[in-house]
Amino acid sequence: MTGREACDAFFNPEREQMSTDQKQPDGVADPENAAADEQGPKQDASAEPPLMTEAERELAEARDKAEENWELYLRTAAELENVRKRSQREIENARRYGIDRFAQELLAVGDSLEKGLEAASEEPSVEILMAGKEATLKQLKQLLERFSIVELNPLGEEFDPELHEAMTTQPSEEYQPGQVMAVIQKGYRIHDRLLRPAQVIIAAEAENPEAGNS
Repeated sequence: MTGREACDAFFNPEREQMSTDQKQPDGVADPENAAADEQGPKQDASAEPPLMTEAERELAEARDKAEENWELYLRTAAELENVRKRSQREIENARRYGIDRFAQELLAVGDSLEKGLEAASEEPSVEILMAGKEATLKQLKQLLERFSIVELNPLGEEFDPELHEAMTTQPSEEYQPGQVMAVIQKGYRIHDRLLRPAQVIIAAEAENPEAGNS
Protein backbone atom coordinates (compact mmCIF):
# COMPACT_ATOMS: atom_id res chain seq x y z
CA MET A 1 0.00 0.00 0.00
CA THR A 2 1.39 3.45 -0.89
CA GLY A 3 1.61 6.36 1.47
CA ARG A 4 -1.40 8.04 -0.21
CA GLU A 5 -3.52 4.94 0.16
CA ALA A 6 -2.53 4.66 3.82
CA CYS A 7 -3.58 8.24 4.47
CA ASP A 8 -6.91 7.70 2.75
CA ALA A 9 -7.48 4.61 4.85
CA PHE A 10 -6.68 6.51 8.04
CA PHE A 11 -8.97 9.44 7.32
CA ASN A 12 -11.73 7.54 5.38
CA PRO A 13 -12.05 4.10 6.94
CA GLU A 14 -15.68 3.55 5.59
CA ARG A 15 -14.56 4.08 2.02
CA GLU A 16 -11.77 1.58 2.49
CA GLN A 17 -14.27 -0.97 3.88
CA MET A 18 -16.59 -0.54 0.88
CA SER A 19 -13.71 -1.01 -1.49
CA THR A 20 -12.72 -4.15 0.35
CA ASP A 21 -16.29 -5.57 0.19
CA GLN A 22 -16.52 -5.03 -3.55
CA LYS A 23 -13.37 -7.00 -4.19
CA GLN A 24 -13.73 -10.75 -4.21
CA PRO A 25 -10.89 -13.09 -3.66
CA ASP A 26 -9.76 -15.04 -6.65
CA GLY A 27 -11.63 -18.30 -6.97
CA VAL A 28 -14.61 -17.20 -4.76
CA ALA A 29 -17.86 -16.71 -6.67
CA ASP A 30 -20.51 -14.18 -5.89
CA PRO A 31 -23.44 -15.97 -4.09
CA GLU A 32 -26.06 -14.28 -6.26
CA ASN A 33 -24.23 -15.12 -9.46
CA ALA A 34 -23.69 -18.70 -8.26
CA ALA A 35 -27.42 -19.17 -7.62
CA ALA A 36 -28.20 -17.82 -11.07
CA ASP A 37 -25.66 -20.17 -12.61
CA GLU A 38 -27.19 -23.17 -10.84
CA GLN A 39 -30.68 -22.34 -12.20
CA GLY A 40 -29.33 -22.31 -15.71
CA PRO A 41 -30.31 -19.99 -18.51
CA LYS A 42 -33.71 -18.35 -18.14
CA GLN A 43 -36.38 -19.62 -20.54
CA ASP A 44 -38.66 -17.27 -22.39
CA ALA A 45 -42.24 -17.89 -21.12
CA SER A 46 -43.68 -16.74 -24.41
CA ALA A 47 -41.73 -19.32 -26.43
CA GLU A 48 -44.01 -21.58 -28.62
CA PRO A 49 -44.15 -25.35 -27.96
CA PRO A 50 -42.28 -27.53 -30.44
CA LEU A 51 -44.24 -28.32 -33.61
CA MET A 52 -45.67 -31.86 -34.15
CA THR A 53 -43.86 -34.04 -36.60
CA GLU A 54 -45.59 -35.31 -39.70
CA ALA A 55 -45.86 -38.82 -38.23
CA GLU A 56 -47.39 -37.52 -34.99
CA ARG A 57 -49.94 -35.46 -36.90
CA GLU A 58 -50.93 -38.41 -39.09
CA LEU A 59 -51.28 -40.59 -35.98
CA ALA A 60 -53.55 -38.04 -34.30
CA GLU A 61 -55.71 -37.78 -37.43
CA ALA A 62 -55.94 -41.58 -37.64
CA ARG A 63 -57.07 -41.78 -34.01
CA ASP A 64 -59.75 -39.14 -34.55
CA LYS A 65 -60.99 -40.97 -37.65
CA ALA A 66 -61.04 -44.30 -35.84
CA GLU A 67 -63.11 -42.81 -33.00
CA GLU A 68 -65.52 -41.25 -35.50
CA ASN A 69 -65.94 -44.58 -37.34
CA TRP A 70 -66.51 -46.43 -34.07
CA GLU A 71 -69.30 -44.07 -33.06
CA LEU A 72 -70.83 -44.42 -36.51
CA TYR A 73 -70.67 -48.21 -36.21
CA LEU A 74 -72.41 -48.13 -32.82
CA ARG A 75 -75.23 -45.94 -34.16
CA THR A 76 -75.66 -48.13 -37.25
CA ALA A 77 -75.69 -51.31 -35.19
CA ALA A 78 -78.35 -49.85 -32.89
CA GLU A 79 -80.51 -48.81 -35.86
CA LEU A 80 -80.22 -52.26 -37.46
CA GLU A 81 -81.19 -53.91 -34.19
CA ASN A 82 -84.28 -51.68 -33.95
CA VAL A 83 -85.24 -52.53 -37.56
CA ARG A 84 -84.78 -56.25 -36.86
CA LYS A 85 -86.99 -56.14 -33.77
CA ARG A 86 -89.66 -54.09 -35.56
CA SER A 87 -89.70 -56.47 -38.53
CA GLN A 88 -89.94 -59.44 -36.21
CA ARG A 89 -92.94 -57.89 -34.45
CA GLU A 90 -94.63 -57.16 -37.79
CA ILE A 91 -94.06 -60.72 -39.00
CA GLU A 92 -95.42 -62.12 -35.76
CA ASN A 93 -98.49 -59.87 -35.94
CA ALA A 94 -99.06 -60.83 -39.58
CA ARG A 95 -98.84 -64.50 -38.67
CA ARG A 96 -101.29 -64.15 -35.80
CA TYR A 97 -103.73 -61.60 -37.18
CA GLY A 98 -103.21 -61.76 -40.95
CA ILE A 99 -106.62 -63.36 -41.50
CA ASP A 100 -108.38 -61.03 -39.07
CA ARG A 101 -110.32 -59.19 -41.77
CA PHE A 102 -111.10 -62.40 -43.63
CA ALA A 103 -112.36 -64.01 -40.44
CA GLN A 104 -114.67 -61.06 -39.77
CA GLU A 105 -116.14 -61.36 -43.25
CA LEU A 106 -116.50 -65.11 -42.85
CA LEU A 107 -118.56 -64.63 -39.69
CA ALA A 108 -121.24 -62.95 -41.79
CA VAL A 109 -121.45 -66.06 -43.98
CA GLY A 110 -121.92 -68.19 -40.88
CA ASP A 111 -124.66 -65.88 -39.64
CA SER A 112 -126.45 -66.20 -42.98
CA LEU A 113 -126.24 -69.98 -42.84
CA GLU A 114 -127.68 -70.06 -39.32
CA LYS A 115 -130.62 -67.85 -40.33
CA GLY A 116 -131.35 -70.08 -43.30
CA LEU A 117 -131.43 -73.15 -41.06
CA GLU A 118 -133.73 -71.38 -38.58
CA ALA A 119 -136.13 -70.44 -41.38
CA ALA A 120 -136.13 -74.01 -42.70
CA SER A 121 -136.88 -75.41 -39.23
CA GLU A 122 -139.87 -73.09 -38.74
CA GLU A 123 -141.37 -73.90 -42.14
CA PRO A 124 -139.62 -76.95 -43.51
CA SER A 125 -139.63 -77.12 -47.26
CA VAL A 126 -137.10 -77.94 -49.94
CA GLU A 127 -137.60 -74.55 -51.59
CA ILE A 128 -136.75 -72.56 -48.44
CA LEU A 129 -133.73 -74.74 -47.70
CA MET A 130 -132.43 -74.40 -51.24
CA ALA A 131 -132.97 -70.63 -51.26
CA GLY A 132 -131.03 -70.28 -47.99
CA LYS A 133 -128.12 -72.37 -49.26
CA GLU A 134 -127.97 -70.46 -52.53
CA ALA A 135 -127.90 -67.14 -50.68
CA THR A 136 -125.12 -68.38 -48.40
CA LEU A 137 -123.08 -69.70 -51.32
CA LYS A 138 -123.43 -66.42 -53.17
CA GLN A 139 -122.28 -64.51 -50.11
CA LEU A 140 -119.30 -66.84 -49.73
CA LYS A 141 -118.23 -66.37 -53.35
CA GLN A 142 -118.43 -62.59 -52.99
CA LEU A 143 -116.25 -62.83 -49.91
CA LEU A 144 -113.64 -64.87 -51.77
CA GLU A 145 -113.59 -62.38 -54.64
CA ARG A 146 -112.99 -59.48 -52.26
CA PHE A 147 -109.86 -61.25 -51.05
CA SER A 148 -108.69 -62.08 -54.61
CA ILE A 149 -109.46 -65.79 -54.22
CA VAL A 150 -110.36 -67.12 -57.65
CA GLU A 151 -112.35 -70.29 -58.24
CA LEU A 152 -110.93 -72.86 -60.70
CA ASN A 153 -113.60 -74.76 -62.56
CA PRO A 154 -111.74 -76.11 -65.63
CA LEU A 155 -114.54 -78.11 -67.23
CA GLY A 156 -113.82 -78.42 -70.97
CA GLU A 157 -110.33 -76.90 -70.65
CA GLU A 158 -107.02 -78.52 -71.54
CA PHE A 159 -105.46 -80.36 -68.64
CA ASP A 160 -102.88 -78.20 -66.85
CA PRO A 161 -100.71 -80.08 -64.34
CA GLU A 162 -99.86 -76.76 -62.65
CA LEU A 163 -103.51 -76.15 -61.77
CA HIS A 164 -105.26 -79.50 -62.07
CA GLU A 165 -104.93 -82.87 -60.37
CA ALA A 166 -105.86 -85.77 -62.62
CA MET A 167 -107.84 -88.43 -60.77
CA THR A 168 -108.45 -90.73 -63.72
CA THR A 169 -109.06 -90.84 -67.46
CA GLN A 170 -112.16 -91.97 -69.26
CA PRO A 171 -112.97 -92.44 -72.93
CA SER A 172 -115.21 -89.66 -74.21
CA GLU A 173 -116.87 -88.84 -77.48
CA GLU A 174 -117.91 -85.37 -76.29
CA TYR A 175 -114.49 -84.09 -75.25
CA GLN A 176 -111.17 -84.19 -77.03
CA PRO A 177 -108.41 -86.32 -75.53
CA GLY A 178 -106.57 -84.32 -72.88
CA GLN A 179 -109.53 -82.12 -72.03
CA VAL A 180 -111.18 -82.02 -68.61
CA MET A 181 -114.45 -83.89 -68.96
CA ALA A 182 -115.52 -83.70 -65.30
CA VAL A 183 -114.58 -81.70 -62.20
CA ILE A 184 -114.69 -83.69 -58.98
CA GLN A 185 -113.59 -80.81 -56.76
CA LYS A 186 -113.04 -77.19 -57.75
CA GLY A 187 -109.68 -75.57 -57.18
CA TYR A 188 -108.83 -72.11 -55.83
CA ARG A 189 -106.05 -69.60 -56.39
CA ILE A 190 -105.12 -66.41 -54.55
CA HIS A 191 -103.42 -63.94 -56.87
CA ASP A 192 -100.72 -66.06 -58.58
CA ARG A 193 -100.48 -68.70 -55.85
CA LEU A 194 -102.39 -71.94 -56.04
CA LEU A 195 -104.39 -72.69 -52.90
CA ARG A 196 -105.79 -75.99 -54.07
CA PRO A 197 -105.66 -77.76 -57.44
CA ALA A 198 -108.89 -78.79 -59.12
CA GLN A 199 -109.48 -82.55 -59.05
CA VAL A 200 -110.53 -83.58 -62.53
CA ILE A 201 -111.21 -86.48 -64.87
CA ILE A 202 -109.40 -86.28 -68.19
CA ALA A 203 -110.98 -87.39 -71.44
CA ALA A 204 -109.29 -90.15 -73.37
CA GLU A 205 -109.78 -91.25 -76.92
CA ALA A 206 -113.09 -93.03 -77.37
CA GLU A 207 -112.99 -96.71 -78.17
CA ASN A 208 -113.87 -97.71 -81.73
CA PRO A 209 -116.68 -100.31 -81.62
CA GLU A 210 -115.70 -101.63 -85.05
CA ALA A 211 -112.15 -102.21 -83.88
CA GLY A 212 -113.48 -104.23 -80.96
CA ASN A 213 -115.71 -106.42 -83.15
CA SER A 214 -112.87 -107.20 -85.51
